[in-house]
Amino acid sequence: MILLNPGPVNLSDRVRNALLRPDLCHREVEFSQLQSRIREQLLQVYQLESDRFAAVLLTGSGTAAMEAMVTSLVPQDGKLLVIENGVYGERIAKIAKIYRINYTRLQHPWGGEIDIKALLAVLNENDDVTHLAVVHHETTTGRLNNLAEVAAICQQRNIQLLVDAVSSFGAEEINFADWGITACAATANKCLHGVPGTAFVIVRRDALTATDTIQRTLYLDLATYCQQQDRGGTPFTQSVQTFYALAEALQEMDEAGGWRARHAHYTKLANLVRNGLGEMGIEPLLPSENSSVVLSAYYLPEGFSYEEFHDKLKAQGYVIYSGQGDLAKSIFRVSTMGAITSADMERFLAVVKQII
Repeated sequence: MILLNPGPVNLSDRVRNALLRPDLCHREVEFSQLQSRIREQLLQVYQLESDRFAAVLLTGSGTAAMEAMVTSLVPQDGKLLVIENGVYGERIAKIAKIYRINYTRLQHPWGGEIDIKALLAVLNENDDVTHLAVVHHETTTGRLNNLAEVAAICQQRNIQLLVDAVSSFGAEEINFADWGITACAATANKCLHGVPGTAFVIVRRDALTATDTIQRTLYLDLATYCQQQDRGGTPFTQSVQTFYALAEALQEMDEAGGWRARHAHYTKLANLVRNGLGEMGIEPLLPSENSSVVLSAYYLPEGFSYEEFHDKLKAQGYVIYSGQGDLAKSIFRVSTMGAITSADMERFLAVVKQII
């Protein structure tokens, strides 16, 4: 089965076989070595220095990493601005609301481009904003938000930038230095081609030391994890087998040329699909220049419901993904993540053509 959904992804044989490595206690030195190796590998994806940044590993999904980042880094007297143009931006606001973090929102239609004038207006009205949270790749629609513009505003106003990079880390440019990123949250089972169960936050060390000593959460407190992981430990039981898989996936990625090579591969597959579907009259929701190479959304073929289209494709070995909310009845989504080849996508196009 070829998974064209935005995670979990098809695994390489190499990563799948890593799951079969020996059982290991998370309190043993071998696990400490594995954990430390992954932390260094994650920093190396974007060539970050370990004295300035820390990779903090969590057992959980990408949402766990997002929740840890927001709850651990916005202080009790801070104020968060959340930019929303899809489901995952709205999820950040839900996290802030649940934890009673002082926050405000800049809302856009799903798929809409971030309105910089509106952003400036909100910040002028809320000059007490200390942190801004934004989704890099909003998989609701496939839009790749322009972080450079948002980051420049944050730097001008001394606002700390928190990034949801769950579905962009490892395949899209993330310029930590020029964009002044304080932290980004991501997961193993998307562009890194690992398995579900491990997530992480890349965080500036000085941002961790500057936060309050009063914790909002027990299990998801980044400072606690970072302190113990720096010493080779872990505060709670980690998912050992998924760590094995992530370490192997990161090694495989590095050997293949890193995030730039992955970006180029995804671009090739994304263009193949976009052009092939276009020839069949299936139109994209967003133009290519506004879309991530990781995922694109398309309008359903005329006369097909999502359920019918999905089931016919699944019977031929392909799993696509539905739209969300008001888009559920009009679009489908196709991801390029995972151990997928051009031949896989060419056959996908042939199956779509046969079906419609």
